Amino acid sequence: MPVMRAFVLTAPGAYEVRAVPAPEPAPGEVVVGVERVGVCGTDVEFFTGRMAYLQQGHSAYPMRLGHEWAGRVAAVGDGVDPVWIGRRVMGDTMLGCGTCRRCLRGRHHVCDGRQEVGIRGDRPGALAERLAVPVSSLHVLPDTVDATLGALVEPGGNALRAVQAARLAAADRVLVLGPGTIGLLVALFARAAGTEVHLMGRTDNSLAFARALGFAHVWREGEVPDLPFDAVIDASNAAHLPATALDAVEPGGRVVYVGLAGEPSRIDTRALVLKDVTAVGILSASPGLDATIRAYADGSVDPRPLVAATVGLRQAGPVLAGERPPGAGPGPKFHIDPGLS
Repeated sequence: MPVMRAFVLTAPGAYEVRAVPAPEPAPGEVVVGVERVGVCGTDVEFFTGRMAYLQQGHSAYPMRLGHEWAGRVAAVGDGVDPVWIGRRVMGDTMLGCGTCRRCLRGRHHVCDGRQEVGIRGDRPGALAERLAVPVSSLHVLPDTVDATLGALVEPGGNALRAVQAARLAAADRVLVLGPGTIGLLVALFARAAGTEVHLMGRTDNSLAFARALGFAHVWREGEVPDLPFDAVIDASNAAHLPATALDAVEPGGRVVYVGLAGEPSRIDTRALVLKDVTAVGILSASPGLDATIRAYADGSVDPRPLVAATVGLRQAGPVLAGERPPGAGPGPKFHIDPGLS
């Protein structure tokens, strides 16, 4: 039986790079040769054992992480057109059942019975040399979207959907809370739409990096100027910032929540009502993947500077543990290339 190398998380903080059986494509599936995988906050939560899915029974160790990926189709299963072989692709993380009311209405990303690649439902992730996924989840990458950009489509789709939910006009002003990967992607998409973008963060390094990306309006928490913000997008993991977002937004404006805290957040719904504010929650990149690919392909958004380093499978554990590889740049994102030693 053919084998491949894979990063396997066996318990909180415990992992191995081991030889595992290489996947064979089931009917309706393809096998992708993985070229690049992004490490995200969800992966870190699994590494620390704090991810809620572990307590809810949706996930269990041992598991293979990796849901932000790009690669090339290497094999197809029964019922899949062989024309897919050799195509460069990325894939939707959310795999709905396909038959429930939500799936039939195009909301497979909130299907109760969904699998999530590398996250939920025992669907192995992309931290391996090969990955099996349904052909229906694939999105083709044009030549102008390289492996780095391809692995940034999934987080970019979340950010794009947050900006779309804010319904920003070119003359509007938006405040983005949290200059991490998602917050910076939100800022990039909002800037591409012609919006005046403000970012709020805590650390000198994150604020300096945001300025290096060309964002002039960068503030520490507690120092944001008293300006009318037509929308506020919370891309942080701080439990108190959802309330800050509601306080900061203009009456009649919109607050968008795309970040998740490790404990419950609370807002005063009296303020929500009395300010006539619309609040929107964003889960999943699924409806925004194609538009994100187009934005990367035409260059209107270029998130490549966010990637601080690309390392091999053996360095995935230290990265998940919070270590920055030697020579890493200032960005918040790390990529894994399973082809590296």
